[in-house]
Amino acid sequence: MSNSLFYKFCYFLYAKTRVGRFYHHRQLRKARRKFNNQGHSVCPAHVFNGLKVQPIAMSLDNYGYLVCDCHTGISVLIDPADTETVQRTLEEENVVPTAILTTHKHWDHAGGNEKLKAIYPDLRIYGNSQDDIPAVTDTIMEGDVLTFGQLIFNVHLTPGHTVGHLIYELDCTAFGAPRSVFSGDHLFVGGIGRIFEGTASVMLKSLDSTMQLPDSSLIWPGHEYTQENLEFAVHLEPDNDAVQNKLKWVQEQRKEKHTTIPSTIGEEKTFNPFLRTDQPSIIQAVGLDKEKDSTADRDALRAKVLAEVRTRKDHFR
Repeated sequence: MSNSLFYKFCYFLYAKTRVGRFYHHRQLRKARRKFNNQGHSVCPAHVFNGLKVQPIAMSLDNYGYLVCDCHTGISVLIDPADTETVQRTLEEENVVPTAILTTHKHWDHAGGNEKLKAIYPDLRIYGNSQDDIPAVTDTIMEGDVLTFGQLIFNVHLTPGHTVGHLIYELDCTAFGAPRSVFSGDHLFVGGIGRIFEGTASVMLKSLDSTMQLPDSSLIWPGHEYTQENLEFAVHLEPDNDAVQNKLKWVQEQRKEKHTTIPSTIGEEKTFNPFLRTDQPSIIQAVGLDKEKDSTADRDALRAKVLAEVRTRKDHFR
């Protein structure tokens, strides 16, 4: 069996069978031993005029989120895959969650849904039907708006990582704060998720759609991958000052296990190589500069660049 076929077989087992659940729980146990139940990162809450976003460090590098309206106590969980850690956070905050918003089906994002539903029977669990979300009660799609008091989430379909991947854009107008985008495995600080269930063209379209959001929008990703992402970005664009400066800041943060989130849409455009597929420096770095002069279809070239950047990232170090 070729490496490619073996990799696809492993992904099938993880995404489509109960093997994935077993692997997820093994990773949770491994993380608890490694971090002595303290989590992979120090996660301070971010408070904006009564809106609280509490990142929750889970497993080896995952983030879930608790979003609270401090005035009313209404709260929403996003990708709470580690029930034990999430339950501890809920008790510390003294809140009962109204809903779970699931970005996609992978166990490290959706693996806590069933147990949390058993603890909180009235809990509504939202996700895309294309992704077969565990314990989902409400299927949603592109353009839906989810309202929980003053917490208003716009739903965006972003296929590529999975066929039904969603991101959730929190309209923070009522709190006088920037929009918050909970991006799951679609967009990370300095990177993107692997293209498991789509093509580079599909992922490019999803990324372009996300980049239409205001530059001030805060990005809350599903993993603490920032340092390795930026090390790769520096490898591709060594003369990019924005990448160099961000990496230095991240290295200082990680010395004390501090989070590197959130970033912003505007910031990502300056250093995330997956969002810079039209830049000559990136095109040249992946050896497609000759095609730049011969390809009339700009998006076709950008998709090729995106695919090559993703391949190189997959094999980096």
